[in-house]
Amino acid sequence: MSTPTSGISQPGAKAAPHSQTLSRGIRVLEILADADTALTIAEVAAALEVHRSIAYRILRTLEDHGVVIRDAAGAVRLGPRMAALARGVSRGLQSAALPELTSVANDLGMTAFVAVLDRREVITLVSVEPRQAHATVAQRPGTRHPLDRGAPAIAIQSLLSADQWAGLGEKGRRSEAAAVREQGFATSHDEVIPGLASVAVPLTVPGEAPAALAVVYLGTGQSAAEIGARLTAAAAAIAADLR
Repeated sequence: MSTPTSGISQPGAKAAPHSQTLSRGIRVLEILADADTALTIAEVAAALEVHRSIAYRILRTLEDHGVVIRDAAGAVRLGPRMAALARGVSRGLQSAALPELTSVANDLGMTAFVAVLDRREVITLVSVEPRQAHATVAQRPGTRHPLDRGAPAIAIQSLLSADQWAGLGEKGRRSEAAAVREQGFATSHDEVIPGLASVAVPLTVPGEAPAALAVVYLGTGQSAAEIGARLTAAAAAIAADLR
């Protein structure tokens, strides 16, 4: 009788071949997500480093599924279907975080967000801007930056075990992560976007990737310790809601 096998490859087994078309389709979505405006097919093809005809076929398939749309001039951007798909990502964490983020944003007058680790990048999962503020900083879901910069990245690094670092490689490891374990929060200024500051605290949720709860702002009369204490309370409330 044959022994059932799981979808996890066994040691010594050859890796299954990757789908180049699927990989390119995902890369197109990443290119469009990073773009500030709609892109022409030629621009997508250049970014993807393929012939225009290949980019066109990929875009047509994505368009058929509603994740990409074209305007009257033929330029392409992400479609509303992407928002529906994004809602399913860490749905429990998003739901638990939203009321706390709203409270933090309005209490501090700063944009509050949850960021999660994705390979060697930190990606914003959900964010809330303050209801009443003279100037706010947008931190859109899907925004990403390398793991070696910014307060959210430092806070996330403080959660990583030796085994996790072994998988990521040591490059970009921040010494400030050790201090986060003692003082409870991380700070940064001018690291991700010039002129902006951030304070972040670690957020540990069972079954989820290492995460951070953070704010980003232009300037404030509050100390980093005060902001960190408010974020710590919010992170604890989120974690308790998900137990």
